[in-house]
Amino acid sequence: MKKQLTIVLLSGISLFAKAQNTVIIKGDDGKTVISRHIYGHFAEHLGRSIYDGFYVGENNTKIPNKNGVRLDVVDALKKLKIPNLRWPGGCFADTYHWKDGIGPKDKRPTIVNTWWGGVTENNSFGTHDFLNMCELLGTEPYLSGNVGSGTVQELSEWVQYVNFPKDSPMSTLRQENGRTAPWNVRYWGVANEAWGCGGNMKPDYYANLYRQYSTFMNANVGKEKIFRIASGASDDDYNWTETLMKNIPMNMLEGVAMHHYSVFGWGENAKGSATDFTETDYAHTMDEALKMDEFIGKHAAIMDKYDPSKKVALIVDEWGAWYNVEPGTNPGFLYQQNTMRDAILAGSTLNIFHNHADRVRMANLAQAINVLQSVILTKGEQMILTPTYHVMEMYSVHQDATLLPIDIKSGSYEVDKYKLPAVSVSASRDKAGKTHISLVNIDLNKPQTITLTLQGVKSTSVTGRILTSAHVQDHNTFDKPETIKPVAFNGAKLSGNTLTVTLPPVSVVVLEM
Repeated sequence: MKKQLTIVLLSGISLFAKAQNTVIIKGDDGKTVISRHIYGHFAEHLGRSIYDGFYVGENNTKIPNKNGVRLDVVDALKKLKIPNLRWPGGCFADTYHWKDGIGPKDKRPTIVNTWWGGVTENNSFGTHDFLNMCELLGTEPYLSGNVGSGTVQELSEWVQYVNFPKDSPMSTLRQENGRTAPWNVRYWGVANEAWGCGGNMKPDYYANLYRQYSTFMNANVGKEKIFRIASGASDDDYNWTETLMKNIPMNMLEGVAMHHYSVFGWGENAKGSATDFTETDYAHTMDEALKMDEFIGKHAAIMDKYDPSKKVALIVDEWGAWYNVEPGTNPGFLYQQNTMRDAILAGSTLNIFHNHADRVRMANLAQAINVLQSVILTKGEQMILTPTYHVMEMYSVHQDATLLPIDIKSGSYEVDKYKLPAVSVSASRDKAGKTHISLVNIDLNKPQTITLTLQGVKSTSVTGRILTSAHVQDHNTFDKPETIKPVAFNGAKLSGNTLTVTLPPVSVVVLEM
């Protein structure tokens, strides 16, 4: 049974909503910067992510594009200020041979995408196409190297092809293919999910392979050292992280990845519908999402044993919700809708990343377009922005801002066997001195009043925006693309150093002071 929210005047809510949530914001204790790279995205050769998502072909006359890249997508992602984009996978990365995707397009070999739908990949979108698109987007590329079915030489030559400025066999080949200057790609993944689709490896074996591959990737990008990211753990596989940290020298390692999806269960039709779900389903999804805090905390504690100075970053380069595909679509394309449930999940997860910013310095939502928890959906010439897009746009004010530590006491949201915190909060101060506070009401039924004590935060006014809707199942469609979008929020009251905020059920709010 779908739950419906009753939206009432905020002034009326404040008369009876109990202030059971308290937050202390420690404005004088801010030291850690929230890296903008936490707001990274992911584009895999999967379903309609690349083809019919980012890329519609150079000869497309119906959809405005530049070199085949959709310009409406470019404009939308620029508004998100996306800091990095991961490509070509995912599982696809460890079957991808980059030389198949360079040179004249009519001479590129085809392969079968055995991971995602068994479709033929014609390699018309390759290294030049992706890296030029990143320049168009104003974002940094994050390339995932093929370790599962590739070779050390292949990955080493890819680094040289895209980065080496002087004469060499690979830079000469790059110039022959139309690019004189290097792209200077800093971020490199050394395999993807080596414990699974990347080769079903054991951690000791992969750690040795990583040492071998990274040895031949030891290069600089301008004045900066190349940033090598090891294929990390799934969820709570703490032994994987322990093995990597113990066996890989710190001078060979810049980042360790981690993946966590909020999913009901694996197997066909086991994940539940993206739009037709009960309150118990909602609570289950949020319970899975909020485990991110525990997983990050425990992986970070292991990393602290070997790297107490926190030089190595924890990179959550796949995260998000995973449901059954939309009815009538290819099961291998992972196309799903995006509701207010996903907005709540995104806001809560980003708050977790903020509050662990001392170790989490990059993350990648899976995925940007038409796959899993997308920020954009396309259908021919049409494009819509999802509730997740709007959350990431609202939260973009935290990019490269200084984290303000918080102490939080939250009431509970209880459904069946699930007992969840009712609210999620994070705060930061940007370079202009503005303080931003992100608040999420996870409770599906009740408004939540939060009393915030502001220590070291001086302000005489507060403004804000809110994302919410009448039903948690609500979503934007191609017929109704603006069912859910941010609007002004006036439910915050400032008195001295106390800020009182009342959030409607299932809502995301960002305040500016």
